[in-house]
Amino acid sequence: MVAVPESHTGWTFVTNHARVLAAIADNPNVRIRDIAAHCRLTERAVQRIISDLEEGGYLSHTRDGRTNTYRIEPDKVLRHPAEAGLSVASLLSLLVRDETERGAQPTARSARRTAPDDGAL
Repeated sequence: MVAVPESHTGWTFVTNHARVLAAIADNPNVRIRDIAAHCRLTERAVQRIISDLEEGGYLSHTRDGRTNTYRIEPDKVLRHPAEAGLSVASLLSLLVRDETERGAQPTARSARRTAPDDGAL
């Protein structure tokens, strides 16, 4: 898993369900403890979210000893009417990136710092 981000207060653009799903997409064998730490949630909250996702048909798991392996249903359509027709795969394509891509892409702040100042803005 990637380093745990700093804590945050206030509203955000992404729901906890989407964060948990993205963490599982990053690593289908991830432990609930690691998801909780990454998403800044309790383990119990992550368990509830995983249960919600499984009940909704977005996620399933198989158990091998003490390890869960999760399987995301990429073609399942998102629930909210405003996202009608969008699949889980579409959502995850925005939230999950290859680790090599994460290190290569500058943040918006660093991109602004390195952009030439030609007064066009």
